[in-house]
Amino acid sequence: MDTTYFGRTFGLMVFIDYTSKTVLHHRIIHYETNALYKLGIEHIQSQGIDITSITCDGRRGLNALFKDIPMQMCQFHQLQIITRYLTRRPQNVASIALRQLALNIKYYDKTTFIQDLDSWYLTHEDYLNERSINTDTGKTWYTHKRLRSAYRSLRTNSDWLFTYRELEDLNIPNTTNSLEGLFSELKRQLSSHNGLNKQRKLKFINNFVMTYSAN
Repeated sequence: MDTTYFGRTFGLMVFIDYTSKTVLHHRIIHYETNALYKLGIEHIQSQGIDITSITCDGRRGLNALFKDIPMQMCQFHQLQIITRYLTRRPQNVASIALRQLALNIKYYDKTTFIQDLDSWYLTHEDYLNERSINTDTGKTWYTHKRLRSAYRSLRTNSDWLFTYRELEDLNIPNTTNSLEGLFSELKRQLSSHNGLNKQRKLKFINNFVMTYSAN
């Protein structure tokens, strides 16, 4: 499950079955919230559909919201988070090494990943904890805030980045790429209809998703 936006006016939340590539549920939203994801899951379950796992973008709180359903955070979204903090071409040794760890995440299992993340931390702990000081006020702060945020993201999310390896028999996807393909094709087709007003655009989106469901 994931959401894509069309400008700042509205978004499209979609739930797709990984095996059949069938859209199980979708809705137009103004804001992406955990409550809306919960409503979507409950709607699908009310149709008698058994949900064996969920792969999502890693929104805070989602993994705790569905305690009875195995949750997998999209590894591509995790890499996007790291890139947002460190850029694609980090300049310091610690950031380069951490980004490389994230780039290789699909080759890891949970235990080995945590071991390598621990090793990274021990190697770069002093750099990570460097502080800057305002000589006028005496106030201090962490010098490498973005690096600390990137590290904290990997540390926090490691609990649900490898569910697909821990439960291999469920055939859980490790990314939401099935939805990325749907979103990309939808926006490509929509771009050739630039003159549509909002109501016609919403109708186009709904028809596209319903047709996609039938494929």
